[in-house]
Amino acid sequence: MASLNDQLSRLVYSTQAGDICPACRQAKNECCCQENSDQERIASLDGIIRIRRETSGRKGKGVTTVSGVPLAEAELKKLLKQLKQHCGTGGALKDGVIEIQGDHRDTIKGLLEKLKYKVKLAGG
Repeated sequence: MASLNDQLSRLVYSTQAGDICPACRQAKNECCCQENSDQERIASLDGIIRIRRETSGRKGKGVTTVSGVPLAEAELKKLLKQLKQHCGTGGALKDGVIEIQGDHRDTIKGLLEKLKYKVKLAGG
C-alpha cells in the first residue's frame, strides 16, 4: 500500500485538462480505461448468454440475471432498457450482469434469440 504522502500527492484536477483519471493519469476525455476493460471482459466470454433466476442476498426476492453478453457498457445499457420495456419491470446493470426484477427467463430467452444470440437457461 502506498504511503500517506503518495496518496495525498496525486493530481485529481488540472485547470488545463480538467478531471484526471486515477487509473491511467490521463484527462477524463482522453482516458481509455473503460474501453480497455470492456475489451478484456468481452474477450474472456465464451459466446453463450446465460440466464438464471437468483434470490440470494435479496431477502427472498427473485431476479433474473443475464450474464455473458458480448457487448460494451453502452450497448449493455441499451439492451437493459429494451429488456426492461419488454418485461414491463425494473432492472439494473451491475458489473456487466443484467438484473431484471422477477422471473422472466422465458421472455428474455425469446427476445435474445430473436436478436440472434446463443442463449442457455442456467441454474435449477
